[in-house]
Amino acid sequence: MKLRTDLVRMYREIHGWVGIVSGLALFIAFYAGAITMFAEPLQRWASPPSRLTPAISLERTPELVEKVLSAHPEAAKAYRINLVIDAAHPARMTWSDGRGREVRSGNAIIHYAAIANDGSLEVVTRGPSPVAQFIDVLHQQVGLPFDHEISMPIMGAIALLYTIAIVSGLVVLLPSLVSDLFALRIGKNLKRMWLDVHNVLGLFSLPFHLVMALTSIVFAFHDEFYDLQGLAFGRVERAARTVAAPGAAERLLPPAEIVAALERQASGFKLRSLDYSRRPDGRTMLRIAGSDERYGMRGPTFGIAEVDPASGKIISRDYLPGHQDGWAATLTSFFALHFGNFGGTPVRWAYFLLGLAGAFLFYTGNLLWIESRRRRERNSTAEQTRSTRILGALTVGVPMGCVAGISVTVAAAKLLGEATTWRIHSEIYYAIFLICVLWALLRGAARSGVDLAIVGALAMLTIPLASLVAGPAWFETADLLAVDGVAMASAAFLLMAARAARRRMTSGPRDSIWAAAASS
Repeated sequence: MKLRTDLVRMYREIHGWVGIVSGLALFIAFYAGAITMFAEPLQRWASPPSRLTPAISLERTPELVEKVLSAHPEAAKAYRINLVIDAAHPARMTWSDGRGREVRSGNAIIHYAAIANDGSLEVVTRGPSPVAQFIDVLHQQVGLPFDHEISMPIMGAIALLYTIAIVSGLVVLLPSLVSDLFALRIGKNLKRMWLDVHNVLGLFSLPFHLVMALTSIVFAFHDEFYDLQGLAFGRVERAARTVAAPGAAERLLPPAEIVAALERQASGFKLRSLDYSRRPDGRTMLRIAGSDERYGMRGPTFGIAEVDPASGKIISRDYLPGHQDGWAATLTSFFALHFGNFGGTPVRWAYFLLGLAGAFLFYTGNLLWIESRRRRERNSTAEQTRSTRILGALTVGVPMGCVAGISVTVAAAKLLGEATTWRIHSEIYYAIFLICVLWALLRGAARSGVDLAIVGALAMLTIPLASLVAGPAWFETADLLAVDGVAMASAAFLLMAARAARRRMTSGPRDSIWAAAASS
């Protein structure tokens, strides 16, 4: 395909500058996002053994609910009955002191309830580790340490730049698409090699990146889109639903009967929890959560439905996978494509690898921009400019700070056990992240590239080390293999990267920021 040279040059400049502005933030989003593909195994791996008495049977759950509401009447506003009991969900009944957004951001206290062997009520506030949730928020907020309301619009702006970078990069690649499609020229011309890697990764993962960019924009400006829709088309009110009459006479079906009724209505849907809440008019609302890997789901790992708590009849199927109308299923598909929650484990591994490849894509993009800048500067001055040296240092410090920070805070979840909190995870991550960035700025891109790759490998190894220290009572075998195995493989990769960085530092071009002389 033939395009005018000046047009290609313009789009190349757009692609380069937009990528530089957004690339480092996108590295954090993609790296953390790749980890969230296995958030549930990670949370089970990190969560300490529960001190609660083992959960009672589902048939005895009304007894537990009655005891909790008698001792803690505030729990009636919203509580959950867990149907799957594991390290991440150790109690049959839970409730929190905060609202949904506070729970998602780690700022709410969650209570876990059980019935002791002597029949008394047990309540604890130390439960599963929040580390998986913390990493998910890092992913959502592209690593920004601000409140959700501040971070999300910034993330949306970065996603818009990301979309522009995708379109402009495709335009730049079009003239040489056929000749360079499968080219990977490994040799002394490092810039050519990195460009080939960058192009291959970008082109073959293009649909994935388009989905990530567009859905991220929707997530960032979700409330604004709905407000505009309301102004343009008016608010759509749901039809009145038949529910039990309010008041003391309201009769709720026992959880075991709710589960039996739902199994008849939605076969194949694996129930996880029953979420009860009190409406403003005093009635009880019930939402169920579960999964069905045959279909895409609205949440990261679950679909939901609204149920009449008095009869067990499903009264809203808008978010129930496999039981939606065409419009709801179409909307859900956008969420499912972003979360990768369809097709089971193979799709999750594919998304995990695509996420890591995406992070590497942004890293190689920065390398290409720096190398191009070096060539232009070489024609006008013998030294690298300060801006190029700073960008080179950040290209090393930000990714390795992210990798090391996440690794150590994951290990801390197991080493510190019940003492870990959201705040501790945040302090560990951002302290290590900032130390790595400052080290890169002080040492320069070349030397810090070696140092921080080794630091990243050691940080990765703290994860299996934490498993050894915690002992065999803490983990499930599948989770151990998934978490510790990936950590050890990543540590080996980073050690190889450190060796390559050292070789580049000593034998690369003397005027490059990746040379030792340029870092002094």
